Amino acid sequence: MHRMHLPFLSWFRFSRLAVAGVMALSAAMLTCATASAQDAKTLRIGFQKYGTLTILKALGSLDKKLGEQGIAVKWVEFPAGPQLLEGLNVGSIDFGTVGEAPPIFAQAAQAPLVYVGNEPPAPTSEAILVPKDSPIQSVADLKGKKVALNKGSNVHYLLVKQLEKAGVPYQDVNVTYLTPADARAAFERGAIDAWVIWDPFQAAAEKQLGARVLADGTGVVNNYQFFLASRDYLDEHPDVVKTVLEEIRKGDLWAKDHLKESVDLLQPVLGLERPVVELAAQRLAYGVTPVTREVLQHQQEIADAFYALKLIPRKLDVQQAAPADLR
Repeated sequence: MHRMHLPFLSWFRFSRLAVAGVMALSAAMLTCATASAQDAKTLRIGFQKYGTLTILKALGSLDKKLGEQGIAVKWVEFPAGPQLLEGLNVGSIDFGTVGEAPPIFAQAAQAPLVYVGNEPPAPTSEAILVPKDSPIQSVADLKGKKVALNKGSNVHYLLVKQLEKAGVPYQDVNVTYLTPADARAAFERGAIDAWVIWDPFQAAAEKQLGARVLADGTGVVNNYQFFLASRDYLDEHPDVVKTVLEEIRKGDLWAKDHLKESVDLLQPVLGLERPVVELAAQRLAYGVTPVTREVLQHQQEIADAFYALKLIPRKLDVQQAAPADLR
């Protein structure tokens, strides 16, 4: 594997699921070594089992639109944003969606990504959760406590900013890196004091476990959902990426006005009870727009914060991952 990928891969060895994901990607690279990432006949989209791309996939409108142009859509599922962007980094996908933090870690690993669009802020779609009977009543009470999160995901920045607001040094919290599945299990058995997580895992913990929201992103972080493309693919097929964003926009408009039907589409995919999916869907933000300089400046603030905490190895210029018209 190319040397530029090694630092990025090392960050994901903290869990069995991450390792499995990387191994699967490596296997895919070996079996598809002759495939071109810029093949105009197939667009490979990375998605997570939630959010607007999941709805778009279920609607089938993008597959139909691009099919009319002779382009097939291959949907590739990932457990979280960091693994998805590793997929983009090694060339197994061309386009995908993640939260705020994963692109920062990916850019630090020199992944050839470009921000092409984002959904409006959704600050209530991520939160710091504690057990319903926990004595912890404020973020300040997390000092010295064990807090779990998925390293490099959007919630990583949420914890950083909430601790900063509460005047608690990041180093004074025992941060444990766990995937959502492992963190849920640890949360249930009382092995961690708090869990920083996003929807629909957040909604499931609230509804199924009675988990209490200690703090969400309101007034602290934006929690943007970003759409990113491989720079090579965007450079060679800008019209395809433009079509994808337009279909996402149409899907957003439909989902915003058809919440019940959106839940109908998401529920079988997520395999969760309807009240859980409804709560999560209500907190989604709809209305994709092309990325702007203002939004990229928010990303720069995240990059600077992570560098100051030595969570990434070098200082970043987020503008280098901007689309051509903003560079």
